[in-house]
Amino acid sequence: MTPPPASPSTPSVAEAGAWAEVLVCRRLLHAAVLVPTGQWLVQREADEPVRVLAGTVDVVELAAAVQYRIRSTRPETR
Repeated sequence: MTPPPASPSTPSVAEAGAWAEVLVCRRLLHAAVLVPTGQWLVQREADEPVRVLAGTVDVVELAAAVQYRIRSTRPETR
């Protein structure tokens, strides 16, 4: 019998930081900054308001949402 898949764990600060860096480097976010409280300040464009994300899970979810948006709007090449 196959064991059930492991439940997803909470992403580490390092993992969230890596995703934030990718989003900023690829210019999908203007800025993403971890603050001492564990929250993240993110800004999509320089002239837009700063959003406060509660923690690492929210950063990884944001990265997933951005990936989904990119992939769902990309023309099919197959």
